[in-house]
Amino acid sequence: MSRNFAPLLVALLVALVALSGSLFTVDQRQNALVFQLGEVVGVKTKPGLYWKLPLVQNVRYFDTRILTLDAADPERFITSEKKNVLVDSFIKWRVIDAKQFYVSVGGDEMRAQIRLNQTVNDGLRAEFGKRTINDVVSGSRDEIMSIIRAKADSDARKIGVQVVDVRIKRVDLPETVSENVYRRMEAERKQVANELRSTGAAEAEKIKADADKQKEVIVAEAYRDAQQVKGEGDARAAAIYAAAFGKNPEFYAFYRSMQAYRESFRSKSDVMVLDPSADFFKYMKNPRAAGGQ
Repeated sequence: MSRNFAPLLVALLVALVALSGSLFTVDQRQNALVFQLGEVVGVKTKPGLYWKLPLVQNVRYFDTRILTLDAADPERFITSEKKNVLVDSFIKWRVIDAKQFYVSVGGDEMRAQIRLNQTVNDGLRAEFGKRTINDVVSGSRDEIMSIIRAKADSDARKIGVQVVDVRIKRVDLPETVSENVYRRMEAERKQVANELRSTGAAEAEKIKADADKQKEVIVAEAYRDAQQVKGEGDARAAAIYAAAFGKNPEFYAFYRSMQAYRESFRSKSDVMVLDPSADFFKYMKNPRAAGGQ
């Protein structure tokens, strides 16, 4: 019985080996090409378990995740002003057609990256040649990246690759040019600052003149109103004095004389030269004169 079991075990082992050589898996991050005698006979783009002929067919896998091509050194380009700029950029790309990718570049990522890099650099050289330094530094950067991405993607499709994005990380001037540019920018900013200061000084003088004018008007109006109130007060006082004088002229004369005495003898150093019989001393000689006696 053991002799009959040995051939069966050998056959089972051979079958397992053949079965394991006939199965392969593809996950969601990959595409697979099935080759038969060096020729592509199948493309597997969906994840799962697949069959192949053992010893006759073989499988090659290709990563379909997004890859990054980052330039090792900045590239030098010339703007429309004939100025050199150093541009640091990167490319996001992925394989979308494994068969075309294999046929075009042999499935070699390095060859694909070289082609992508050349395409993007050619596009950047053409776009930078149409624009000034100011445009490529800030003004048109988004537009440049959009144009380059579209052109690079159109060319990359020919080798089974999609260009997801092209980004310019930095645009620098060569050291020999930077100093001159910075000096010119500094001079321009100083000119703008001086113009703003001049405009501000003119506006300040204008505001000050308007404030002075308003002050003069307010003071004049206040003086006018004060004089008017004072005139009205003086008129009322005169009317009161007149009324009092009309009722008792002698008392009014006495009151006015007392005011004159107070003003005349305010200081001990005051000196007056008058005739003792003058009317000024009338009420000093005879206080009863106020009563008519």
